[in-house]
Amino acid sequence: MTVIGLDDTDSRTLGMCTTYLATLVAEAIEARGGTVERRLLVRLNPAVEHKTRGNAALALHTDLPAGTAFDLAREELDRWAVTEDERTSPGLVVAPGSPETVSTAVADFARGAVRDFHDVDDAETLADRSGFLSAGWHGGRGRIGALAAIGAWAAFDEWTYEHISYREFHRCGTPRDVDVDSVFEAADAGYPVAWDTVDHGENEAVCVPNAPGPILYGIRGDDPDVVRDVADAIESEPVDRSATFLTNQGSDAHLRDGTLSELRDGRAYRTTGTVVTDPETRTGGHVFFDIEADDTTVTMAAFEPTKRFRNRVRSLRVGDRLTVCGEVTEGTLKLEKFAVRDLVRTEPTTPVCPDCGRTMKSAGRNQGYRCRDCDTEAPGKVARPVDRDLERGWYEVPPCARRHIAKPLVRGGFDAPTHPER
Repeated sequence: MTVIGLDDTDSRTLGMCTTYLATLVAEAIEARGGTVERRLLVRLNPAVEHKTRGNAALALHTDLPAGTAFDLAREELDRWAVTEDERTSPGLVVAPGSPETVSTAVADFARGAVRDFHDVDDAETLADRSGFLSAGWHGGRGRIGALAAIGAWAAFDEWTYEHISYREFHRCGTPRDVDVDSVFEAADAGYPVAWDTVDHGENEAVCVPNAPGPILYGIRGDDPDVVRDVADAIESEPVDRSATFLTNQGSDAHLRDGTLSELRDGRAYRTTGTVVTDPETRTGGHVFFDIEADDTTVTMAAFEPTKRFRNRVRSLRVGDRLTVCGEVTEGTLKLEKFAVRDLVRTEPTTPVCPDCGRTMKSAGRNQGYRCRDCDTEAPGKVARPVDRDLERGWYEVPPCARRHIAKPLVRGGFDAPTHPER
């Protein structure tokens, strides 16, 4: 068995896609008489600066000898990687042996690439020490993701699927011809096993990308047959080729548990605290509030692209207790989802006279309240029930705003009731 790792072959502006290149490598393997047992699409730390939107690395598990696999993959990278973009820095790593038997160091490297940061020197040193073959272009920063993709099968236990349909390559850069009605019909038929195909609230086919690359649409879910069936039901321009990947998408693999005092920029966390400021909508429609725990206060943010999720955030009150999930940037946690643990159900209000029903008036500083007509008294304000637009449980950003690696609530496995977005 041999594992091929690829990363950073595409461009934000010029297109291409590393999943597409991995598909071409798989075809070259099969043309050489080999087989591809498994294709992995591994989403890495979404906070990494040098990345395209999805920050994906790819791995192919094949039966070709390592040297043959390396030569084939290198030939395809030479042909297809977008090296004319100075930001693109492709990397290739090929490991002999089974993906289950990589060293603990390589598996740890994969976990770190999803939750933390590495540099190219670390990747190159570990690949050499492990006896792997490697190559880089334009500095070879992609060797970080390529090595992480090699270690991912041993590093992570939770995997989902994505079936990607590719357009004819000469159409790249032109508007995609996809029948949106057929996308919604197929999405509804496949839901909830296939998820994040569309966003009903925004009337958006989120499975159809806007980037200039070769992907026509990608269907995600928990069953490979279902995601393929959804893809097959979509009416569109011709599909040139397709591939089904195992992926860590929708798994929350990027989240680590931590207290508010432990939060660091560039990492994503699951943490708990109490709301201490009212949500405030600022310029641009972004919503901010603070939570506190153990004398540490951190600002939470729901940015405009999260759309209707911001209404959930605006419904919070001081005193609500939350578990929040998201990436930290410049000390602010960018919300991906939150769980309401405890809700404030009452608010203090001026008492009402039990005799006449009028609102009492203050009797003076620290002297309680008095009805001026009836002379009835009350020692202070009383608790009044308040209606809340929230319930206990988990709330999430809508599909149009979901990060690839973030886990949709519809997948289940959460520790409280869920309120999924569609």
